[in-house]
Amino acid sequence: MPKNILSRAHSRTLTKQRKIAVAGVAALGTAALAFSAAPSNADTVTTGAPATAPQVVTGTVLKNVKGTVTGRLAAENVKLDTIAAQKKAADAAVAKKAADAAAKKAAAAAAVKKAAQQHAVQQAAARSTQRLQIQPVAAKTYANNLDGWIRQALDIMKAKGIPGSYHGLHKNIMRESSGNPMAINNWDINAINGIPSKGLLQVIPPTFSAYHVPGTSWNIYDPVANITAAANYAADKYGSIDNVNSAY
Repeated sequence: MPKNILSRAHSRTLTKQRKIAVAGVAALGTAALAFSAAPSNADTVTTGAPATAPQVVTGTVLKNVKGTVTGRLAAENVKLDTIAAQKKAADAAVAKKAADAAAKKAAAAAAVKKAAQQHAVQQAAARSTQRLQIQPVAAKTYANNLDGWIRQALDIMKAKGIPGSYHGLHKNIMRESSGNPMAINNWDINAINGIPSKGLLQVIPPTFSAYHVPGTSWNIYDPVANITAAANYAADKYGSIDNVNSAY
């Protein structure tokens, strides 16, 4: 029994030593590979006394491993930054596209709304014009008396550019005929010559025909036609009916 125990213990010790040796060989192999890949200036130690071979190899390996890890991390960071930048650009492009589409949609809606408003305004204007065309213009009416005759004559005279006032017409009418549209003078020189004065302003037929105002009656006894013809004659001879204060 004791013999066997010693044999097993010895076997375990050898096995452990073998594992350590194998691990050392592997480490040395790795170090050698790293050392062969390191730059030419990596095989010297600049910290004082000359370093042993294991120290040089170990420092070189650590430096190379550190550099490799750092380089990989930097490369990964660059890669991640590139991916992030690409994603940001893609997101910005999508957002811009969406904003452009929304802007176009809003512009189209605004254009449709504006066109509808313009159409409504045009339709309203057309209806208003149509109503104006359909509705007859009420004609101005005048009283069938001296006041109405004078006012109607004044409106015609204004349209034709014939001067005269209500007062000027009224005073001459009252002097010539006392406001009687059928008045006739059968005793003056005109009557003796066969052309008696007639109407409100006692106009002889030749004068009435010569100064007749278009748009009025050709009847010399018509009050408005008589007034406008006499005012037209007075404007030609005296400047205005207002300037006539006696027989004319």
